[in-house]
Parts: sequence; C-alpha cells; structure tokens
Amino acid sequence: MIDEFDGMYETFKALLESFPPAEAVKRLEQLGISATIVEQIRERHEQQTIRIRELEEPHAVIMGNRDTWYTGPQPKDRCWPAIENLLRKDGWSEEPAIRSLDDSSTRVISLLNHPKEKAFATRGLVVGYVQSGKTTNFTSVVAKAADRGYKLFIILAGVHNGLRRQTQARLAQQLVEQNPSMWSQLTGLDKDFTPRENPASYFGRSNRTRVLCVVKKNATVLRKLATWLEEASEYLEDCPALIIDDEADQATVATKSINPLILQIMSHLPKSAYVGYTASPFANLLIDPSAEDLYPKDFVVNLPKPVGHFGTEVLFGRYALDGEDPEQVDDGYDMIRSVPEGDVPAVRPETKADVEGFEPIITDTLRQAVEYFWLVTAARRIRGTGNQHNTMLIHTSVNTAVHNSFKRPMEHLRDRAAHALTVADPVLLARLRDLWETETACVPAGDFGETKVPFEQLLSELPGVLDSCRIIMDNSSSEDRLDYENGPVVAIAVGGNTLSRGLTLEGLSVSYFVRAVSAYDTLLQMGRWFGFRNGYADLPRIWMTDELAEWFRHLATVEAEMRRDIDIYMTEAENPLTFAVRLRTHPALRVTAAAKMRNAITAASSYGGKRVQTHYFHTNADWLRQNIRAARELVTTATTSVVKVEGRPDGSRYVFRDVPYDLVIDFLAAYNFHEKSQENDADLIIDYIRKRVSTAGSLTRWNLAIIGTPQGEEFIFAPGISVGRISRARLELPNAAPDFADIKTLMSRPDAAVDLTGETGKLTEKGIMDERRRQLPDTGLLVLYPIDRLSEPSPSKKLRAPLNAEEHVIGVGLVFPEPRHGDSTVEKYISADLSGVRLEDEDYSILDGEDL
Repeated sequence: MIDEFDGMYETFKALLESFPPAEAVKRLEQLGISATIVEQIRERHEQQTIRIRELEEPHAVIMGNRDTWYTGPQPKDRCWPAIENLLRKDGWSEEPAIRSLDDSSTRVISLLNHPKEKAFATRGLVVGYVQSGKTTNFTSVVAKAADRGYKLFIILAGVHNGLRRQTQARLAQQLVEQNPSMWSQLTGLDKDFTPRENPASYFGRSNRTRVLCVVKKNATVLRKLATWLEEASEYLEDCPALIIDDEADQATVATKSINPLILQIMSHLPKSAYVGYTASPFANLLIDPSAEDLYPKDFVVNLPKPVGHFGTEVLFGRYALDGEDPEQVDDGYDMIRSVPEGDVPAVRPETKADVEGFEPIITDTLRQAVEYFWLVTAARRIRGTGNQHNTMLIHTSVNTAVHNSFKRPMEHLRDRAAHALTVADPVLLARLRDLWETETACVPAGDFGETKVPFEQLLSELPGVLDSCRIIMDNSSSEDRLDYENGPVVAIAVGGNTLSRGLTLEGLSVSYFVRAVSAYDTLLQMGRWFGFRNGYADLPRIWMTDELAEWFRHLATVEAEMRRDIDIYMTEAENPLTFAVRLRTHPALRVTAAAKMRNAITAASSYGGKRVQTHYFHTNADWLRQNIRAARELVTTATTSVVKVEGRPDGSRYVFRDVPYDLVIDFLAAYNFHEKSQENDADLIIDYIRKRVSTAGSLTRWNLAIIGTPQGEEFIFAPGISVGRISRARLELPNAAPDFADIKTLMSRPDAAVDLTGETGKLTEKGIMDERRRQLPDTGLLVLYPIDRLSEPSPSKKLRAPLNAEEHVIGVGLVFPEPRHGDSTVEKYISADLSGVRLEDEDYSILDGEDL
C-alpha cells in the first residue's frame, strides 16, 4: 500500500510540472484514484509546502492565500544543481552558505505563480545587503524557475555598461555554460539588446529552450525590447516570464522614461512576475500601493545577513534602537580614518566652474591611504589566502574630468615611491613602518583569526606590488576599465557613478571617499567597501570626513530599524498593502530622491509606544546651563505639585508621580535640543502631547524620573533632590567641531521601566511596553540624566574620548504609552536642510541617452 501511495504521489509530482496544485488534484480524481488517496496526497503536498512557508530565514510578508506550488529542487533539475556544484568548487560550505542560499531562493520561487497558470502579473521585492551576494541569489532563483518551466528571463542590470556586462558574464557562466542546450541568449558580453528576426524561433511551441536577456535600464534599449515583444505577442500567451530588477530602487521608481517602459514590457507578457532586488528599499516602499505601478503588492522577502558579511553597522557602529542596551551596541571596528574638511578642496573642485583645469593635490591623508593600500596588498600576497585581486577606490566627484585629473599625480606618487624603495630611502621606510605598526595595533589580526604580517616581510613584496599597481580611471567616458577576468589585479580605481552601484570591486581593501550625496539609498549604495573580506577582514580601511562617517552611522541605524520593522511586519502585517516601515529622518539627508517620495512626502508621525532620547549635545557652557536651568525648574516645581516622590536610599534615583503635563511642555519648550537631533523636535513632541490630551484624555499626567549613579559626584536638582552624575563618553571624531559631542546612546532598556511596580529587571522591550500598557496606559515618562562634564571612557571603548564639556550635561529620555484606541499624529515633511551641503547627486541623463 505504501509503495502504491508513493507511486501515486510521484504521479502527482509529475502532474505538478504541467498543472497548478488544484488542477493536478483534479487530474488525479479524473484518473479514478480514490478520494481517500487523493486527500492523503494533498496532505503530503501541504506538509511539503508548510516547510517552505515556515522557514526561519528568510522572513516574508505575503498577500494572503498565495498557492505554494514549489516544494524545492527535484532530482531531474539541471540548472540549480549546476550552480550548487560551481559554488562548491569555489569553496562555499554546505552549511550554512549553500543551505541558506537554497532556502532563500526556494522561498522566493514559492511566492511566484505556477508557470502553467493561465495568466498572472506578480509584483515582489527581495531586500538584501550591499555587496552581500544578491546576484547569486537571483541567479539561483532564475535557475530554479528555469527548472520548473519559466521560459523568458529579463534581467534589468543597473544603468551602466559595467554592471550589465558583469551580470551577463555571471549568468552566462553559472547558467548558460553549464547547460548550453537549454538556453538562448538575446544579449552578449559586449552587446545590449538588439531586436532579433523571427520571434517564433525563440517562443514557438517547438522551441523548448529558455531565453535570457540582460539589459540596462536605458530608455532606448527598453523601448526596442518592448517593441520586439509586442511584435512577438502571439507567441507569448504561453510564455511564463520572470523579470529580475537588480538595484530596483535605482531608476525604476518614479522615472519618466524607465518606469513606464518596464510596465509596458510587462503589459506584453500575459504571464509575468516582476521581482525587484535591492539593499536600499526606501524608494520601493514609498510607491503608492494603490497605483498601477511596481509596488511589491504580492510579497516582500527580507534576506538574512550572510555569515562573514561586512555591513554598515560593522564598520561604522550605530545608535541603539528602542529597547536595546547601549552597552550591547557596538561602536564598530576602528577602521575609519578621518579626512580633515580642509583637505576636501584639494581633491575635489569646490564649484562646477572650478572643474576645468582642476589639479588634485596629494594630501597627507590621501598619500597615507595609498601607502597603506600597498602595504595591505603586500601582506595579502604573503598570506596567500582569499581573493587574488587587490583594489583601492578613490571617489571624490561624479565628474569624469576630475577623475582623469588624478592619473598623472597618482602615477607620479607611485613612481616616486618605487624609486625610494629601490634606494631604501630611510624616510619612506620609517613612515611605512610607523603606518603599518599603528594600523595593525588599531585592529588586531587575531580578532579575525588572522596573523599579523611583520613589517620586515612586507619589504620584499613591496617593489613587486608597486610594479604591478595600475592607476585606472573607471567612468562612463574612459576606455580603461577594471577587468578582473585576466589574472590578478592590483589597481587604484578613480571613479564615480560607474563604481558606486552594483559593481563588485574585487579585493577592495582601502577606500578614500569624500563625495557628499543627499539620499540614504545613494549613500548606502556607494559603500562598495561592504561585502566579504575572507583572509583579510582585519585590513580594510576607509578614509572619509567625520561628517560622512556620522551620516553612515545614522544610516546604519536607519537600516537596522528598517529591517527590524520589516521583520515585525513579516509577522503582524496582513499583507504587503498594509506594510509600512518607519524611516527616521536626518537633518542633512533625504530618505530617497524627492521624485520617489511624492506619495510619502509628509511623515504623519506618532510618538505612541516610542521612546525618544538625546545623544547629540553642544559642549559650550551657555547652551548647557540653559538645560540645567530648565531641568532644575522642572524638578523644583514638580516637588510642590506632585502627590508622591519615591527615592532610592543610595540617592541614585527619584521618581515623581503624576506631574501635570503643562510642566512637561514648559520644560520641553525651555530645553535646548541639538539641531541635528531630528527625532527630538520639541515643537512636534509638544504638539503631539497637546493632541493626545485634547482628543483622548491621555498624557495629562506624567511620571518624572531622575537617574544617576551612587558612584558619581553629586548633582543637585532641587533642595533635597540630588543624585550622582553618570558618565557618557563621546565618540572620538578627530575633525568634529570643538563644540559638538555625540554620546551615541543615553538610555538603557530598564530605564523605561523605572516607574513600574513589581519585578521588571528581566523584562524584554516588548515586556516593558506590555507592562506599561497594563499599569500606566495613559501616563508618559520623562527621564533626566545628569552627565558628568568630563566623562572618561572605559578602557574597552577604543573609539571613545572624554566628554570634556564646559558644564555638566542634562540628558533627556521620553517614553510614550501605546495608545489604546487609535493614535494622534503630527505631520512633518520627510525632507532635509541641504543648504549647507555641497552635493553631487546621481546623473540620470544616461537613462534617456542613446545606448552606447
């Protein structure tokens, strides 16, 4: 009986190749198989699909009741097994690397439509990390879809020839060359799409091959493709098509030419699935879900962070999210080197008028970065592990004339250093030795399982490194491009947009980056230094201004918060149409380009259930004294107007209960929030409190807490009310304004429970909010922290410096209750003050130009 059942189940699986599950079941019934056996077959299939749907990773939010027809690779598959074999040859481990890729690509395929459905138009989004293997993921998705009967594959590969060519090469190697009889290619390494004669030869019923087309997001190219598909329409009725949009946030959303052309291409494909891939989904999640557009209405998949991936947070650190213990949030590795603002005009023209005739000056920081790159290359040759290529990135401007101006001075620097090595110039050798010893002390090799290479060993390798080092101008107008296909490369690449998106810079170890851009997604994508650094994870360094480093730190926080929100919505959102992540704003950065935000221009902000805290401060006495006055006035007034004051015997904490809301508003109006603290907008917070008081009768009363430490020197708030000052060191920013301090995080998780009764010490963030909802459903919490003006960092915090403020600092935390019956909102534009920032945003004129 079991053998008979297994045989029938195999018959069912064979039917699934030609029919969706429901239709396959009907065919079984037509074959006269008993209802009991059919139900058992249905149950076994359902068990298979449950495993796919309930995978721990990746998380997904899905439009309800999508039919999970795909249950994983099958023995007769050809494309996916070929990719598995290639990855094993490349050194990928079975666990967790290949298993994770198999699971995540299976999850995406399971959300597509069965290729034999009569018609479908699916929209999905896959969110990954910059330089994290998204190409390998979507290649695996293409392979599995091809194994199951999808026919046409259109890959939209960025806006530049370099990325299109790199993507074409990867797909040809991993898909076409492994099974050449299965594939026809409409594009090649050196040519984008050009219309082919006789579409029937590709899409006619007699042709069983899969069709691959890798195109740029260029209006001329896409128009040709759309026209050709329209001419082939009679052959496309039964042609399941998968469109993969690599870098889906770039040029796809809200562009006048590219967006309509993608939709036009899809209109000629009755059976089509569009899946966007991006590491910066800000623009895609701001599309109007109700519009006939590319909003991911059917699914959003959040890929897990791969093991060993270097991301924003690893390099720059980030601020604590709500409920995180600040001591558990890392400051990042000591890999960022500061470029003084005064150096920037030496490597980038200050105005467009200065571009002509611009000659860069090799500043001390640029020379240091280049010399460190040579040392790293020598060390990597000695280690003999990992990627064979070595690349340095110099990115100062989008202008190609500026790139070209670097060639002569950079070659002169290299040649002069090469000569100095041959004569054993003691000045150069001493400088290189000092640089190597300093850098290897900042990031110990042992932290990454590596062994430090002694400087003496580097000396024998350095002449060969300089001899093989090329200075390459890689931009849209240069013929000399990075080419990793013909042996090991040692290159210093000077470039702009062609190097800033999608393209993998192999063996990238050093970056010199001073170009300012205005949007989160553009800035994040320019981080070519993100990715995998096998064999040299201790060696990468980035030279940039303190301002850019702060932007990336903010961006790491935005990214972490966004991904946490996505994971929350994976379990709580009904479907992608009710899915809306929070994107915290920044005073000098837009979330994405203005055109992409027209459906999300106003941020209807609510503080319900959130905590707000200060971490930026001025350090001058006048500014700080105003905050001390505001805090003392609040505490003094509170002592006379509250019913109950609770204090700890050690004098480290006070809680004032039932403080009238108008005292809190008066304090917020008097307190100086730093102008860079976008989330600490006093006017918005006051407006929100007033709305809650007037519309819901909530927030009329507050609890006021003062948190100090028994070990600290006394700080007096009011007669009889004093606590010991706490210590909060500042981040070490060598070129920051002398009047600026960033302490990163003020509150710890238990502080949000300071006014709760009962045992709260082990509560999670969710537990604290649940308990606040139960005990204090309408009461806000305001916490004051007296911070010692000196605040020396602990020895373990290598990237911290003493606070050294002119007066003691008053930190402020606010915890808002979660509303019980709807919330009030306060509107603010998601915008940025860009008046003081000289920006060079991406030039999209290339989208509409003639294809080259």
